[in-house]
Amino acid sequence: MTSIEEAKREATIVGAGAWGTTLAWLLAEQGKSVALWVREPELAEDMRESRENQIYLPGVELPALVMVTSDLQVALAGDAPVLVAVPSHGFRDVVVRAAPYIGAGRLMVNAGKGLERGSGMRMSEILAEELGEPNAYPLVALSGPNLSGEIVQGMPAISVAASSDPAAARRVQALLNSSRFRVYCNYDIIGVELCGALKNIIALAAGMCDGLGFGDNAKAALITRGLAEIGRLGVKLGAQPATFWGIAGVGDLIATCNSRLSRNWQVGARVARGESLSAIQDSTTAVAEGIHTTVAGRQIATRLGIEAPVTNAVYRILFEGVSPTQAVTQLMSRPEKAEVEPWQSGNSKAE
Repeated sequence: MTSIEEAKREATIVGAGAWGTTLAWLLAEQGKSVALWVREPELAEDMRESRENQIYLPGVELPALVMVTSDLQVALAGDAPVLVAVPSHGFRDVVVRAAPYIGAGRLMVNAGKGLERGSGMRMSEILAEELGEPNAYPLVALSGPNLSGEIVQGMPAISVAASSDPAAARRVQALLNSSRFRVYCNYDIIGVELCGALKNIIALAAGMCDGLGFGDNAKAALITRGLAEIGRLGVKLGAQPATFWGIAGVGDLIATCNSRLSRNWQVGARVARGESLSAIQDSTTAVAEGIHTTVAGRQIATRLGIEAPVTNAVYRILFEGVSPTQAVTQLMSRPEKAEVEPWQSGNSKAE
């Protein structure tokens, strides 16, 4: 690749799942030159020839402005912003491999929605840890109700770019904002990343709710109390309460809990219909982040002594053999409590 081509590049997308490919498509549709890194060389070659990601985003033609490569050094050449759209279980490994090609000061964007299993770390925390030189990289998180299948059809959508560095958030806003994809700024990166990750647990439960044939009352109850649980955990971890009522919070929760396009909803519905988790995972290449986040979320809640009944119920269903109907009975039989909790009024010490 020539230096001229590098100079023209306006973004690099690391990760060619459905969301990473959608981001590359979205930017190229705006007339911006993008590099898209694909982990599998065979898939990269197929995408270059067919101009389509037939595994993760079939039926969508990639514009000519998307340069596809399986070479990280080539993908990361230059100094354009880097958007990392990699599942949580592979995120650290990819960042470690990419780090030698990323210079200090380069804008880094976490476009994923997960927590690292084991450590419970957010993806921007992993970026900061593995890139070294604390505070040397502007870090931003991109999150919101962003179902790829709708965006690539040209349907309107909104998202939020969050960073403790307002200028960095505005740079990502300007990069992605268009007449079909409106981006807002937020300065609570902790809250935005936690919303994006934890809502996937509630989406698994929502799929189970629908798979069991429960009605709108049950779904409304689950979403409402799920949001309270996300907020309870998030505020304890340093998030701002207002974030949970915003785009990355209630906005993404509504979309993920109700859309049949949601991978987490799909997994939950299949579990409720009697399929095993292992069989579901073997049947698809798509990643349902909620499975990993359920483990991480439960670990965090246990460590901090935070009540997380929905997360615990989903964990027992996925990993301990409890049936969805048993879990519902247990949830509905819990001791009575008040709806409003101290954290909702800004008391970060609330549990």
